[in-house]
Amino acid sequence: MLAPAHIIAVASPAYLAGRTLPLDPTGLAELDGIVMRSARTGRIRHWMMRNAAGEEMAAAPRETIVVDDTAAMCRAALLGLGVTLIAVPDVLPYLESDALVRLLPNWYADAGPISVYYGSRTLLPAKTRVFIDFVADHFRRQHLAERFAGSLG
Repeated sequence: MLAPAHIIAVASPAYLAGRTLPLDPTGLAELDGIVMRSARTGRIRHWMMRNAAGEEMAAAPRETIVVDDTAAMCRAALLGLGVTLIAVPDVLPYLESDALVRLLPNWYADAGPISVYYGSRTLLPAKTRVFIDFVADHFRRQHLAERFAGSLG
């Protein structure tokens, strides 16, 4: 595992201006949501968020805008169209530039790990081993596991 794939709630400062910020994930239901529809199943993706104390709550913003692409979700949030639940790697540059703001900084959903997968460890080609080592080193040097962890607030 290179890093966790954590889902967090974000919105633009323009969208949040004058609105009451939610205190927990259930408060997202009061906000316009930019949500993801699975291309495979056609269902809207719903998340259970948790905090460091181990509490869990459903996070379900209103389904105002429905898309099937994380880039579209991010772009809609940047345009001030609502709040979205999205993986930290997809929004990290926008959070670091303050173009998007994280809501509920103590809450996140776990979407599994970010990993490198390959066919087999036996007879692993040298170029594959070099690539894996390169990626792992890049994640270490850039502190990406820590930066991608929504659990760190």
